[in-house]
Amino acid sequence: MSTATLPGDPPGGRRAIAVWGIGVAVYFVAVIFRTSLGVAGLDAADRFHVNASALSTFSILQLLVYAGMQIPVGLLVDRLGTKKVLTIGVLLFTAGQLGFAFSPSYGTALASRALLGCGDAMTFISVLRLGTRWFPARRGPLVAQLAGLVGMAGNLVSTLVIARLLHGVGWTAAFAGSALAGVVVLVLLLLFLKDHPEGHDPEPFPHQGAAYVRRQIAASWREPGTRLGMWVHFTTQFPAMVFLLLWGLPFLVEAQGLSRATAGELLTLVVLSNMMVGLVYGQIVARHHTARLPLALGTVAATAVVWAGTLAYPGDRAPMWVLIVLCTVLGACGPASMIGFDFARPANPPERQGTASGITNMGGFVASMTTLLAIGVLLDATGDNYRVAFAAVFVLQAVGLSQIFRLRGRVARRERERLVASRVETVHVPA
Repeated sequence: MSTATLPGDPPGGRRAIAVWGIGVAVYFVAVIFRTSLGVAGLDAADRFHVNASALSTFSILQLLVYAGMQIPVGLLVDRLGTKKVLTIGVLLFTAGQLGFAFSPSYGTALASRALLGCGDAMTFISVLRLGTRWFPARRGPLVAQLAGLVGMAGNLVSTLVIARLLHGVGWTAAFAGSALAGVVVLVLLLLFLKDHPEGHDPEPFPHQGAAYVRRQIAASWREPGTRLGMWVHFTTQFPAMVFLLLWGLPFLVEAQGLSRATAGELLTLVVLSNMMVGLVYGQIVARHHTARLPLALGTVAATAVVWAGTLAYPGDRAPMWVLIVLCTVLGACGPASMIGFDFARPANPPERQGTASGITNMGGFVASMTTLLAIGVLLDATGDNYRVAFAAVFVLQAVGLSQIFRLRGRVARRERERLVASRVETVHVPA
């Protein structure tokens, strides 16, 4: 059976890798900027004189903007193409990182993180769309996982480089210097990126203002695969995102009594585990489509068990081996969240890929935003009791699992129907 998403199926090859690599480089820089606060949380609390709830507001606002932009960005990608949307994104997230570097107050720093979140929101969906335009459809799961892997490499830069710059050259120089990476990828993007290979232009379709927007969103949402993809992303991504984006470093330093250097090494372990697991998950899903849901559910179960074991460990602090296991398992959350796109992608035609990806991508970031807020509020309410605050993770996991189990049967039926229909079409194609 052909799995092509475009007439003629793009050939891939070296040119595709080069162009796609530029898009992924943009995403790489966006992730560095997004996660830079994760290693600067304690510094930010001191710089702006804020408590845990106010500190969590930085990441919550950033994720709120990111999540709220997903459907609009998906529509923009479908309508304007990848290059234009990525260009806007780079300008916004670079301006946000520069603004954060020079912010004299908590309010201006919040505004800068919101601007950064807006630009960041335009990157990943654009990279997914670029992959579908330049590579054969059968490569979709692996290409998506590789994009996620490169994004995690950006997280690695945050934990290894930004953290050292902060304590070497100071807040302003560290954040302003990192913003130069945005200028570099902007130049590459403008000079070399193309939306699609020659001869593979997408079929034109009419845009009719608000009516077009409503149709795109409604048609994408009606597909059970889109909704299942969103809930898989919701349930799998957020524990690692919360840990890396803000609360992991304070938890390891304040609750577990580790030095910042040791805590940074454990955060690095999460990223390295993510990169290794991403390669494995991408290969498995590309070869065995039925493995999607077992991999996602297995990751959720493993995360819940290890998270519970860490919080419930007798005594004030968990031993190092428990923390190592926790960080290793958290590394599987990102690759598992990418499986959500493997439910949404085959459920939607090419002209809806951006919109469907935007809906799916909202899931994990809404969950992350909710959990970041809950942990901050609970820490303030309980006098920094991380065991109570971190238990909020289980509530979000339970909500997500209930929706996954509700939708999985419908998705399986729809996929069987599409398989039968494609075989019928193949039989009736004239020689």
